[in-house]
Amino acid sequence: MQHTPSPDDGPAHPVRTIRPRRRLLATAAGTRRRRIAALVTVLALFGAVGAVLTEQRVRSGRHRAEEVAQRQARADANARADRAQRDAAPPELKPEWVSPMPGARTTSCFGQRWGVLHAGIDLAMAEDTPIHAAGAGTVKAAGPLYSGYGNSVVIDHGGDVLTHYAHMNKTAVAKGQQVAPGDVIGYEGATGDSTGPHLHFEVHLGALWKQVDPQPWMKARGVDLNCGPGAPSPS
Repeated sequence: MQHTPSPDDGPAHPVRTIRPRRRLLATAAGTRRRRIAALVTVLALFGAVGAVLTEQRVRSGRHRAEEVAQRQARADANARADRAQRDAAPPELKPEWVSPMPGARTTSCFGQRWGVLHAGIDLAMAEDTPIHAAGAGTVKAAGPLYSGYGNSVVIDHGGDVLTHYAHMNKTAVAKGQQVAPGDVIGYEGATGDSTGPHLHFEVHLGALWKQVDPQPWMKARGVDLNCGPGAPSPS
């Protein structure tokens, strides 16, 4: 039997309820407010984080600046201490007399040789070894000056003391030049009457060509030229 709908049965399909326009607008406005509030909250959070980071950077920069200032202060203090120590230290005393060829081998000493006086001490090292002024003074002569001596240098030390350096390959000073102990005045060679590269070293007292034995004279001034007992005889 077919059912015939009655008015009490209600509509055959659900009826869509349409909200009033005012309610829809209110709902949309509420949603916008919530979104804006959320955005404001996020922006405030970012602002707070940025402020913290900025403060950290400022503190870090201030800390680095303080470290740099402290390092500079320590360096300045150390420099002042070093200067004070140098100023308080006694001046370095340099010897007044030195070996004309430090470390050289003595090959012949002062004395008679081949029937004539060997008037100096021979010192040998490798050819072109630097030769040094034995003491302070003024160069009296330099060059191929005297027969048999080749290139040589004579230094006037004052007080009637002269030293003579012979057989150089090359001189390194000029007449009238002031020299200090240890200054390079030439280079070892074999010019003049020489059987091989060496330095012939003489000490003259009173005047040129008044040679004395360099060994005791230099040793009395703290320089041993190794011509004591057992040293090579003139040959």
